[in-house]
Amino acid sequence: MIDYGKHNVLGVMVSAVDYEWAADQVVRAAHEQRPLALTALAVHGVMTGVDDPAHNARLNAFDIVTPDGQPVRWAMSVLDGVKLPDRVYGPTLTLKVLERAAAEGLPVYLYGSTDATLAQLVPALRRMFPALSIAGMEPSKFRSVAAGEDKEIADRITTSGARIVLVGLGCPRQEVFTHAMRPLLDMPMLAVGAAFDYHAGLLRRPPEWMQKASLEWFWRLCLEPARLWKRYLILNPIYVSRLMAQKLRLWKATPPAPTTVPAESYAV
Repeated sequence: MIDYGKHNVLGVMVSAVDYEWAADQVVRAAHEQRPLALTALAVHGVMTGVDDPAHNARLNAFDIVTPDGQPVRWAMSVLDGVKLPDRVYGPTLTLKVLERAAAEGLPVYLYGSTDATLAQLVPALRRMFPALSIAGMEPSKFRSVAAGEDKEIADRITTSGARIVLVGLGCPRQEVFTHAMRPLLDMPMLAVGAAFDYHAGLLRRPPEWMQKASLEWFWRLCLEPARLWKRYLILNPIYVSRLMAQKLRLWKATPPAPTTVPAESYAV
């Protein structure tokens, strides 16, 4: 297992870890019944922190922020000389955590996405992991949380008997939700990005060579150009320019202090 600590990538503190270490931390927290917040950030996720200092502070309050995209993994190498064998991709990490959860009797709760996606995701997960216990599920409401609703959500998750929560609300909503709910749950929460859609069979994975060559963004852009063109064609060049500015010390990417968020200010 690899854990080289956290490293500053454009002001976001990213965990230089591998799949085994990240999955082990989640499972340990589940067994010990303690809170833990994890997210996997690609370029878009990092840039949400660059563009919004308040959100940057939320991200830096996460226990684990894995390098979901190859450009984030490479950034740690360019900036600090950290050599990781691979990224820690949210959908793949999800499967590794679920495999451990099934083997060790840890029920999971699925929060987010839509009823239609969850209806396909649950049988897919049960085919992959017959011993997996799904304690409950709840689709996204696609609105801001009402006063007191966060505690109601936490009560439903706790009452279900779940020991791990997977959150699929999309970036950055899932990070805001996970950060805000962390104090209310004595279990790990994972913001898993597009994992729900991938494992439900609704999104196609790019070939392995494209993933290793950091071309997954191009694959996603071809599949969903209307939704993703701005994310990739505008944010990616800005990411590279900021990275070079940080490397050359032309821009000081100072990580802001961790923060809290009022319940009424996030979406469910």
